[in-house]
Amino acid sequence: MGSGASGKQQDERRGSASVRRPRRGTCAAVANGEMQGFIAIAHIVRPQGRKGEVLAEILTDFPSRFKDLRRAFLDGPGCSPRAVTVEDAWLHKRKVVLKFAGTDSINDAETLRGRYVLVPEEEKVLLSSHQYYLWELMGCQVVVESGGTRKPLGTVTEIERTGGADLLHVSDNSRDVLVPFAQAICKVIDPGAKLIVIEPPEDLLDLNRE
Repeated sequence: MGSGASGKQQDERRGSASVRRPRRGTCAAVANGEMQGFIAIAHIVRPQGRKGEVLAEILTDFPSRFKDLRRAFLDGPGCSPRAVTVEDAWLHKRKVVLKFAGTDSINDAETLRGRYVLVPEEEKVLLSSHQYYLWELMGCQVVVESGGTRKPLGTVTEIERTGGADLLHVSDNSRDVLVPFAQAICKVIDPGAKLIVIEPPEDLLDLNRE
């Protein structure tokens, strides 16, 4: 996405294991050690205005958090995120305009193009029941429970956004299996233990073999 950091950046979008109220989200993983402990809430697209403002894509399901945002961090190539003071922020056409202290001209703002706006991971918004940050599900071990026994299926390597329940891409290095991220199938979801237990319909795994 043109970021100063390599690979995908974990963001503050969420997913839901509820069939009735599916939530869409973006899977993401921290690609380098320097980014550990942060989540992205915006991605700077370009300068906006003449006084150093920037226009950014929103990477959080909670855009209201920008109203009271006073401190954030910006990623940078080859260095740890640096702290910045947020002087102002407002929503604009499904994006957010941000003004950082010390960024006072179009040229200043241009240097921030492609940067991620980060907050410490401990400042993530707490979610309600059956909702999860999809980056927390990356790397989870998926096991199939049937008849009281459990059999390993693989590891979550990607989460595909859909118009309904998101799809978990589960790989065992020999094949990829698509598993709907729905409560009816995912019976145990424990990001802390990196474990997802599924009870799939009889034909689900057979379909993936075709």
